[in-house]
Amino acid sequence: MKQCRSLLLIFLITGISHIHCKNKADRAPEKDIVVNRAKLSESTAEDIHHTLNYLKDHKGKLNDSVNIGFSTLIDSLYEANQYQPVWMRQDKTTPEGTSFMNLIGNSRLWGLFPDDYHYHMLSFIERAFALDTNAARNAALWARKDLLLTDAFFQMARDLKQGRLPYDSVTLRSDTILQNSFYTTYLNLALQTGNVSQVLHDLEPKSKCYDSLKAYIGSFLDSASFMPYTYLDYPYLDSAGFFRLFQKRLVETGVLADTVPPMSPAKFRSVIIRLQKKYEFKVTGYTSNSLIDRFNNTDLEKFKRIAVTLDRYKQLPDSFPASYVWVNLPGYNMRVIDHDTTVFSSKLIVGGPQTRSPVLTSEISNFITMPQWTVPFSIIFKEMLPKIQKDSNFLAKENLMVVDDNDSVIDPHTIKWKRLSKTHFPYQLKQREGDDNSLGVIKFNFRNKYSVYIHDTNVRWRFGNSYRAISHGCVRVKEWEKLANFLVRYDTTASGVLKIPSDTIRAYIARGEKHQFSGFHKLPLYIRYYTCEGKNGKIVFYEDIYDEDRNLIQKYFANKSVF
Repeated sequence: MKQCRSLLLIFLITGISHIHCKNKADRAPEKDIVVNRAKLSESTAEDIHHTLNYLKDHKGKLNDSVNIGFSTLIDSLYEANQYQPVWMRQDKTTPEGTSFMNLIGNSRLWGLFPDDYHYHMLSFIERAFALDTNAARNAALWARKDLLLTDAFFQMARDLKQGRLPYDSVTLRSDTILQNSFYTTYLNLALQTGNVSQVLHDLEPKSKCYDSLKAYIGSFLDSASFMPYTYLDYPYLDSAGFFRLFQKRLVETGVLADTVPPMSPAKFRSVIIRLQKKYEFKVTGYTSNSLIDRFNNTDLEKFKRIAVTLDRYKQLPDSFPASYVWVNLPGYNMRVIDHDTTVFSSKLIVGGPQTRSPVLTSEISNFITMPQWTVPFSIIFKEMLPKIQKDSNFLAKENLMVVDDNDSVIDPHTIKWKRLSKTHFPYQLKQREGDDNSLGVIKFNFRNKYSVYIHDTNVRWRFGNSYRAISHGCVRVKEWEKLANFLVRYDTTASGVLKIPSDTIRAYIARGEKHQFSGFHKLPLYIRYYTCEGKNGKIVFYEDIYDEDRNLIQKYFANKSVF
């Protein structure tokens, strides 16, 4: 034990520090042994002052591995209090400090990464205090601990309030900038009440979905394995490099023996086929985004997706309208909420990776029975025109008609299709109303700049598929009739009779009549991208269909560790 303590002290003095004097200009104070423990707090205040002066000259950089993010605010805070320690009383850590240390150590339960809050440095100092009497009398270490805890509190307060992701075009929060008074107010509140955890918890979103996701992090961590795995960048630029890493990844997961030499393309193909059958993917023998995502989606990556999702909730408003529609694209799900209760939910079909459904905030303003689909030019030029030029009967098969600028129907056989192109196409293609129409029998309109809408579909059997990111960007809804009835539920006459009973909507559709319904209260609509949720006692993960999470993880959480 004495040998261990000696080694720890050597590391403490030489590993953190290269000098032994607190007043060296090129180093922040690191060693200041106080013989009289009664003077420890006083010396700690002096070392806090010296350390803050050093941080001021070095832009918050304490050493090569530690940066104090809130050094300017911390300097003004401590200066106003004559540099007295915040988390220390006499020669001991305050109960609030101990509580906060425990919270940092368990911050993964909040979807946070402990080392974002100086966990390893703080833990090292704590172990030094516990194992070595000289370390426990080192005022410079006490000063560091105090400053690190304060910086950690400010950082955690910001991460819980605003999240770690940049705000974007669909962020609905108004407090995009947190003033210094925000940080100092909550720090003082934590210290005065002695309940650091509750004060920080009060900064989190007031959302049942956020709470349920957070509630199951513990059970997820209990069964998770955080073994390091080789990450596979996909699509790849270097084929040889990718397959070398892919083989390494197959060995790590036990798919291949570790003695396997570099595999031939034929061997890779057979292994990929076996994996595609195992995961119930389409069997092609070639790598795909879905297959590589399955390998990359380790428990560490899943935890990072939890962190991303929790942060997305922090971009939502503190309160929602009484009634609204919530669409989650990766979950292929729509929920209609009325007074905090889910009235009904519906399966969805959403845009494919190349034709994504947008995230947005809007409101459903009207709906139309037996709608007519005007084919967007992007679809005409990318998909339809080559097929029409090959065989104009394609139009009849797809129930499409050609109209000119006057909306007159043109006989397609009179058009020289091969002379038409993206720069010369004086027509529109429209699909006739009816059950064969791509929009189905109803379309819900909402204001947006993407020209997308929610609608029925003529391929309803696809709601039974597990992968449903296949549309051109619009959102296809299975329970369209329930949505239509919900929209007009309060649209009544002066005598309280419904203006538009549900059987009226059904009758229009049965007769094949086009009719627009409006005048009801517009229903707020939120289309969002959340790849996991707390559900039925566990965290359910959805496929990252647009690689949104993967891109954010690589940009903001790439080197983060759960422990």
